[in-house]
Amino acid sequence: MGPSNQDVFRGWRRPGPRPPGGVEPGEDETLDFHCGSFRIFQAARGHRYSTDDLLVAWWGVGNAPRVDRLLDLGSGIGSVAMAAAWKLPAARVVTVEAQAISSALARKSVRYNGLEERFRLVEGDFRDPALLAGEPPFDLVLGAPPYFEKGAATEARHPQAIPARFTLRGGIGAYAEAARRALAPGGRFAFVWPVLREGEAREALRTAGFVLLARRDVVFREGEPSLVALFAAARAEDLPASLAAAAGFPRVEPPLVVRRADGRHTLEYAAVRLSMGFPPGDLAPRSVA
Repeated sequence: MGPSNQDVFRGWRRPGPRPPGGVEPGEDETLDFHCGSFRIFQAARGHRYSTDDLLVAWWGVGNAPRVDRLLDLGSGIGSVAMAAAWKLPAARVVTVEAQAISSALARKSVRYNGLEERFRLVEGDFRDPALLAGEPPFDLVLGAPPYFEKGAATEARHPQAIPARFTLRGGIGAYAEAARRALAPGGRFAFVWPVLREGEAREALRTAGFVLLARRDVVFREGEPSLVALFAAARAEDLPASLAAAAGFPRVEPPLVVRRADGRHTLEYAAVRLSMGFPPGDLAPRSVA
């Protein structure tokens, strides 16, 4: 049997299994493609998944030695966790999200994609240590914290989008503390954070007892400054003391450029997308000799 119309998008065939479905979007909700044939429920005028979500999942998976158990802090609608789960089909996933509307959307997506046996969705404030009491430790903890303090930028109109942009329940320091409590020996904490506030991230990691292993700037358009960076860290006690003192440490990778100056996606970002089950994006046509 050949592929259906939904299996192919502009010549790109979706990898991975078809989800069982059986869940329909409600009023003011959309059901959109995610990784492979996975789909995600989103508020039509609320918070939508972004390039940052895809990149933190890709970066975390690529920096973790192995992943049996995955934790996503402040997980929103589940876009980061679902991307990582698609890439790691045997991993068990726990998400923590405080906002009821986002949690409800994530539950619908988990059910639609047939992930109920692999996912545990916890609704609550991840700063509470009791929230995950009894959970075995995690090999990988992911986070896409909100970037702005209250009053630092224009607030979104939709109430669901406000916590995704503004710090209401703790910033990068709270994420680092929660990650430290949850990590298994040798595990990794990976997150995305604004370049202009990198000092806060480094201080949060130091205070929580982490060693920064790697970072990478993300340039959204060629020729423009980097706005965010990807970070990967491990607990200090899991590493030899000499590592942090090594020349050229932490490892700083070349900037990842998302779009060229003409607005088309770069080949490197296309490769990232393909590796995570997304179509390659808008690429320039091949030149004809």
